[in-house]
Amino acid sequence: MRRIVAVVCQSGVSEQSDLYRLGLELGKDLVDHNYRIQIGGRDGVMEAVAKGARESSNYTGNEIIGILPGFDPSLGNRFLDIAIPTGLDVLRNSIVANADAVIAIGGGAGTLSEMAMAWQLKRMIIAYNVFGWSGKLANTRIDDRKRIEWSGDKVFSVSNSREVIQYLSEYLHYYTERHKGIS
Repeated sequence: MRRIVAVVCQSGVSEQSDLYRLGLELGKDLVDHNYRIQIGGRDGVMEAVAKGARESSNYTGNEIIGILPGFDPSLGNRFLDIAIPTGLDVLRNSIVANADAVIAIGGGAGTLSEMAMAWQLKRMIIAYNVFGWSGKLANTRIDDRKRIEWSGDKVFSVSNSREVIQYLSEYLHYYTERHKGIS
């Protein structure tokens, strides 16, 4: 089974921005390494990740999942393979965050909520050390809870997609336990 990696990120960025470029590179590299991608499905870096994924030689048309906040699937970006309109608005962030791993690029309050949900759901989190919440939380622990049986657990800090792929291949196997509910 192919692993699903969520990318939580900045919306509203231009195609000429550094964040958009990071998203293009990340999307392509994830699919190059046989991951599926789960995103919020809208514009900005989410669009860049989906567009980049389509540039991979491994792209088959089943790699890019958009978990949309509204009821209308046509509001997703044009690069999605599967658009899931949830009607859940911001509450859909918990669905996005429940992928096998979560990668954050920049981001405001929505990205912060997805990172916090991923932390509680025991998901691996990788954060680009750029402005926004990904940069603020990169190389930290969001709180002191013991989430998994590995002492190296933290929000991993990266600056490029090569480092993302390296961390996924080295550490994703530690993050197999799933959240079982509040006890």
